[in-house]
Amino acid sequence: QVQLVESGGGLVQAGGSLRLSCAASGRTFTRYPMGWFRQAPGKERSFVSSISSSGGNTDYADSVKGRFTISRDNAKNTVYLQMNNLKPEDTAVYYCAAIDSRSYYLSRRTDRNYDYWGQGTQVTVSS
Repeated sequence: QVQLVESGGGLVQAGGSLRLSCAASGRTFTRYPMGWFRQAPGKERSFVSSISSSGGNTDYADSVKGRFTISRDNAKNTVYLQMNNLKPEDTAVYYCAAIDSRSYYLSRRTDRNYDYWGQGTQVTVSS
């Protein structure tokens, strides 16, 4: 069982930066690849980024590639999403989630494959 709590969201102007954190409880955190998803008002939840259990493999949606960086600190049971050069279209509720390793390498961009989810944190980017 893994419990996830996101933090770090807020209101920022376009071009600004935020760093989201996702703190996990449970001794098995290091076994799980992790992902970030987001959901804007009136839209479906969409993939943002993912990272393997060791941190050696990462993936990004095209819309955030070059602006967002995912990382993890297994000693702190935390995964991060550094978001730079934010745009108004990045406004959404951001969720972190945990997935088993097999599903990660098969279909890490599909939200229904993730087993555990945080409650979400709001990111609002003003123009």
